[in-house]
Amino acid sequence: MEFIFSALAKALNLIVSLDQKLVEIIFLSFRVSGLAVIISSAIGLLIALGLSIKEFPGKHFIITANNTLMGLPPVVAGLFLYLMLSRSGPLGFMKLLYTPAAMIAAQSILATPIIAGLSYAALASADSSIKFTAVTLGATPFQAAIKTMKQVRYAILASVLAGFGRIIAEVGAVLIVGGNIAGYTRVMTTAIALEADKGDFELAVALGMVLLLISFALNVSLFYFQRKAK
Repeated sequence: MEFIFSALAKALNLIVSLDQKLVEIIFLSFRVSGLAVIISSAIGLLIALGLSIKEFPGKHFIITANNTLMGLPPVVAGLFLYLMLSRSGPLGFMKLLYTPAAMIAAQSILATPIIAGLSYAALASADSSIKFTAVTLGATPFQAAIKTMKQVRYAILASVLAGFGRIIAEVGAVLIVGGNIAGYTRVMTTAIALEADKGDFELAVALGMVLLLISFALNVSLFYFQRKAK
């Protein structure tokens, strides 16, 4: 127990003193996951809009496929992207492997189905009279879908936060395609795994505490937006 309390005390000291190494890792984590959630939000919302506008052949298959990808294991996504970006892969010429860009791509793959699925569910459960009224007044199906999206904006914001929460704490995919390079591709989760293996528990615990605080903030925000959605 004394060892645990000692590690916690040193971890708190790192956080309070804004240790440079700690801050760099946190900043890189937010930069990678922030860009990934922006990209996945744009793609996911377009998918949700397309699915909600009207019925078309193959729609239910797309919904089922998207729902399946919502539970995609991160290591599988990382392995797929690694094969695509490796030197012998079809995208190897881009030389993105072991770069932040590859990590952003991996996290976008994981977050997009979540944002698309939850946003579509919000649009599908919205009051149908909104869309009907908009169409009656001369709106196109796309304009009516945008109007419905505004009505369920809090539920959509909750879906974006859920996507961000999924990727900020993810380790498998970014470790495979990022390589965990110090100062370049080392984010909070991969740093925790490395520092724990090295026996540097102070930094690992400090990063773990930051992740817990982020998780708490995300859950508070999710609860708020879900209540606003209701």
